[in-house]
Amino acid sequence: MRNKRVVIALGGNAIQQGKDATAGAQIRAVEATAQSLVALIEEGVDVIITHGNGPQVGNLILQQAAADSAATPAMPLDVCGAMTQGMIGYWFENALTKALRSRGLERSVAPIVTRCVVDPNDSAFSHPTKPIGPFYSEAEASALERSTGHVFKEDAGRGYRRVVPSPYPTAICEHTVIRDLVDNGHIVVASGGGGIPVIDTPDGYVGVEAVIDKDFAAAKLAELVEADMLLILTAVEHVYVNFGTTEEAALTETTNEQLETYIAEGQFAPGSMLPKVRAALQFAESGTGRVSVITSLEQAHAAVRGDVGTRVRLAATLQQ
Repeated sequence: MRNKRVVIALGGNAIQQGKDATAGAQIRAVEATAQSLVALIEEGVDVIITHGNGPQVGNLILQQAAADSAATPAMPLDVCGAMTQGMIGYWFENALTKALRSRGLERSVAPIVTRCVVDPNDSAFSHPTKPIGPFYSEAEASALERSTGHVFKEDAGRGYRRVVPSPYPTAICEHTVIRDLVDNGHIVVASGGGGIPVIDTPDGYVGVEAVIDKDFAAAKLAELVEADMLLILTAVEHVYVNFGTTEEAALTETTNEQLETYIAEGQFAPGSMLPKVRAALQFAESGTGRVSVITSLEQAHAAVRGDVGTRVRLAATLQQ
């Protein structure tokens, strides 16, 4: 019998905590994250780690724009995504090796630069919604729209940010390589930042200016590598209904049917918990026996044991 296979989707707090965007601060955050995950590996769980890259790719785009010239032209968004995948993958490679050695374990860690296929006709391309980069005033955003052609939208009362298309991932180019690595006992870091969005053409894959939601990419990856669990780690231990009211309640065991009802009621915020809930649904519905869990990074080990978190299963599975 093979080991339990878990795809872990890490939130932004796993890489950058607060406003300190220096390499040293982010490395320290990644090292703390690695220590939280190494207990799973020590118990024999096969893990595939995915992560966001929002702050990192936003900062990189600013650096590219600041240095843009004929001699050093700015790189497009898909290339910046690939660059941050490599950077963050390198940090995790070092941090996980360090955490493993602290427990007397020697395992290979393999970061994979990952491409996610999207449909060129996805409606997201005509309705950009994914915010990236820093906040601007309304006047600054208007000036930037005129000078760059980029689209800016107001973001939750905090200012204006550039928004880009966020198409749905239909396939992951490297999933067979990732599955082979896990089958042979290696720890894999993949689909960073949702993966590099590409379209499939007769001549090969071509990158596009977009950002894929990391949780949807993690769900697709978990499906393709035949994982047992998708573990979505965020800032809270559970998903809540009636959040912020006197009737607030944490969800523990729930089903795809129950979550669909809660979504229809508007229980989950579109910019935060709703994508995570939809990704959890996507994986739970992808095959019999598959479980999605949403919880905090600090509770990752307990969540895999079944002690904490919001667990999502097929309703039909529970009725058997």
